[in-house]
Amino acid sequence: MSFIFRGMMGGQPAGPQPSGAETIQKLCDRVASSTLLEDRRDAVRALKSLSKKYRMEVGTQAMDHLINILQTDRSDSEILGYALDTLYNIICNDEEEEQDEAAQKQADDLGTQFTEKFIQDPEHVTLLLTLLEEFDFHVRWPGVKLLTALLKNQGTQLQGIILVSPMGVSRLMDLLADSREVIRNDGLLLLQQLTKSNAAIQKIVAFENAFERLLDIITEEGSSDGGIVVEDCLLLLLNLLKNNSSNQNFFKEGSYIQRMKPWFEVGDDNSGWSAQKVTNLHLMLQLVRVMVSPVNSPGATASCQKSMYQCGLLQQLCTILMATGVPADILTETINTVSEVIRGSQVNQDYFASVNAPSNPPRPAIVVLLMSMVNERQPFVLRCAVLYCFQCFLYKNQKGQGEIVATLLPSTIDANSISAGQLLCGGLFSADSLSNWCAAVALAHALQDNLTQKEQLLRVQLATSLGKPPVSLLQQCTNILSQGSKVQTRVGLLMLLCTWISNCPIAVTHFLHNQENVPFLMAQISENLGEDERLVQGLCALLLGICIYHNDNSLENYTKEKLKQLIEKRIGKENFVEKLGFITKHELYSRAAQKPQPVFPSPEQMLFDHEFTKLVKELEGIITKAVHKSSEEEKKEEEVKKTLEQHDNIVTQYKELIREQDSQIQELKEQVSSMSSQNEQLQVTVTQQLSQIQQHKDQYNILKLKLGKDNQSQMNSQVDGSQVNGLQTEEVAQLREELEELRKQHTLLQTQLTEKDTLISNLRSETPQIAEDSAAESNNTELLQELEALRSQVQSQTAEIMQMKTEREELLKRNEAMSSDAACSSDDLADSAKMAELESRLTAQMAATERLKAEAKSLSESRAELEQQLASATSTVAILQTEKGKLQTEVQESKKEQDDLLMLLADQDQKIHSLKQKLKDLGETVDDEDDLDTRDQTDDDYEEDEDEDED
Repeated sequence: MSFIFRGMMGGQPAGPQPSGAETIQKLCDRVASSTLLEDRRDAVRALKSLSKKYRMEVGTQAMDHLINILQTDRSDSEILGYALDTLYNIICNDEEEEQDEAAQKQADDLGTQFTEKFIQDPEHVTLLLTLLEEFDFHVRWPGVKLLTALLKNQGTQLQGIILVSPMGVSRLMDLLADSREVIRNDGLLLLQQLTKSNAAIQKIVAFENAFERLLDIITEEGSSDGGIVVEDCLLLLLNLLKNNSSNQNFFKEGSYIQRMKPWFEVGDDNSGWSAQKVTNLHLMLQLVRVMVSPVNSPGATASCQKSMYQCGLLQQLCTILMATGVPADILTETINTVSEVIRGSQVNQDYFASVNAPSNPPRPAIVVLLMSMVNERQPFVLRCAVLYCFQCFLYKNQKGQGEIVATLLPSTIDANSISAGQLLCGGLFSADSLSNWCAAVALAHALQDNLTQKEQLLRVQLATSLGKPPVSLLQQCTNILSQGSKVQTRVGLLMLLCTWISNCPIAVTHFLHNQENVPFLMAQISENLGEDERLVQGLCALLLGICIYHNDNSLENYTKEKLKQLIEKRIGKENFVEKLGFITKHELYSRAAQKPQPVFPSPEQMLFDHEFTKLVKELEGIITKAVHKSSEEEKKEEEVKKTLEQHDNIVTQYKELIREQDSQIQELKEQVSSMSSQNEQLQVTVTQQLSQIQQHKDQYNILKLKLGKDNQSQMNSQVDGSQVNGLQTEEVAQLREELEELRKQHTLLQTQLTEKDTLISNLRSETPQIAEDSAAESNNTELLQELEALRSQVQSQTAEIMQMKTEREELLKRNEAMSSDAACSSDDLADSAKMAELESRLTAQMAATERLKAEAKSLSESRAELEQQLASATSTVAILQTEKGKLQTEVQESKKEQDDLLMLLADQDQKIHSLKQKLKDLGETVDDEDDLDTRDQTDDDYEEDEDEDED
């Protein structure tokens, strides 16, 4: 071993100097064969020192031995560190040294080859992940660097191995919690490489609490004022959130958007920003844009926009927007960020419209930004950003569109202040072609999908020069077109005119009213111009095609048919369609159609607007079809279209009527169901009342038997004259009063019975009408039978009560007779024994009489209560029968109306079928599926209604 080191360190060996490959071979043999740990450690240290100079030799000969060291010598951290450093040197592509392109490419290929060799066995990567759990600095740090180098060379393969490795990502996330900053910072670089273009790993890292840890590190490092560590954290956050809707939702739901607000707090003095601060703030703005990017789902974007407004982040961004001393690139990115935060959000757009610049007097932020857009001395990227901001402010914002157009109208122009409309008109007619294009596109966005503002803009009048009458804005645009200005200016004006008159027949009429416009367009389309003019020809063809398609034929000289005849004579239909196709074939068209933000490498390539590409895609096929149609076909198509529209309206009305009737029938069914349930409850109540009547009858029979026995015993006894006479007189008086009350109750019961007889007779007379509904008939018939039985039971009970009254009257007469007999024979009775017997009998009679009175009273009360319950049940049944009769009448009327409607629908279907047959005869394609579905659905509803009526 000492011999080898002397050779390496420049000693004077006895023999010839060994080559590098021979030395490395001897060191590898020493690593493989030495039994002493110190010898292996020295050999690995020597390999490390040779690994940079002899990268190829060490990699090819020593890699397997070094991996074996990692597996066998886990107890010695020093030899592990040397082995990891050696592997890092042979795998890492050192980009710091200045090398020519060929040498650098060769080094990259060498690192890729060694990486592929290392990861041939996935266990090597698992072994490396296991070593990262070692807390020793000399093991953990080289392991992090080695894994980062492997990911740089073969990221996709490494990601797959780590993804399936148990706890692989979790072990790497632990690096962020390491107290040693160098390991934590290299761990950030490792996670950046790991999360590139792998959504699965991005989700795992996010759910390992990565957002919380990274935001804490950013705060600890000073946010935007921090160093390179903040930049690494922001790059990792961008990897986790960009194009990953799951992580974006997790970031929003975790209230991490609110933690972004302090990043954008800037002071009054913004001079002397460091390059690192500019980089950090630029990445922070990009992070905000990732959350509200137009490519995200509309729902997620709207939710993030709402959160940014509520937490004050939008207000903070507007503060930076209006601050002084902010670097130009930060200001540009801030404008782009604010643009996407307010895009399509009415609340955010309204807030942005209320922001004022800190000037004297204060001016709206929109006006200040437009001043920069039409100023040719401003940077090109800044002007593009302002245009994007203005477009986003007007996107789906009809209120904002109205406010912008209103600044152009004569009634709202304020001569003392600069308005957005004045700036747009100034830019539209300035000498700078880029200002012309930007102003035209901005004004087109104020008219996008807003017919009201298109008509309002026709009122705008411009004073071109002194002594000349004002001209309309529409006429001035066509005048500039005819003057032959730059291509960029003409393209912008043509896009404005196409957007303006599209879907606005009034604007088309105004445009055609100028006799010079159509000849100019014809001349532009028919000429054979150079490559640069082909786009202008295509846009002129599109403008003329819109004039044909949206023409209401109000101008006699320029009707649809006459315009098509002009095209056929002067241009030719095929040539016209070919020129129209120049637009979509242009190389810049597809670039503009990709995303809403206007991004162009140079001002000369700024030709197409994103929203205009949508309009071209929509109109190209329609215009081509409209030009090829003959007048007769067009008339027939319009007639058929109108007829179909009328029939569709009629069918729609019938559908709505049928839906209303269905809902009414459903409500009636529910009412019938509720009435049936109420009827069942009433039946239960009547059954309970019948059982109670039976119980009272039994009690009455028992009481009658007891009363008969007591009267028999009283008839066989004689009492003392004076005592019996006094006692019986009082009892008789009370009994007479009770009899009088019973007579009154009897009369009342007779009246109630008469009323119930009348009610039952009425119900019987209505029974044939009720029998139409089978379910209701059975329920009501049973109820009538039960009521009849109840009436008979009440009558029998009344008869029994009358019999009981008769018996009581006889009893009273007998008692009076007994009292008179006792009075007549009182002088002859002297026996004290008989007197005592008479007194005992009298006492028993009095007790029996008291008991009889109590039982009679309770019976009367029970009977009165029962009669009252019966009366309430009878009245409820009568109400239910009345309501049911009304419902049946309404159902019959609804059925009759529905039958009439179905007959009308059948007639309309026949007419539609005949009209569609005419269309087919004319060669038009007609889809019958909707009509068939409608007819089938109507037949099904009719059959269901018939089944329900039969039930």
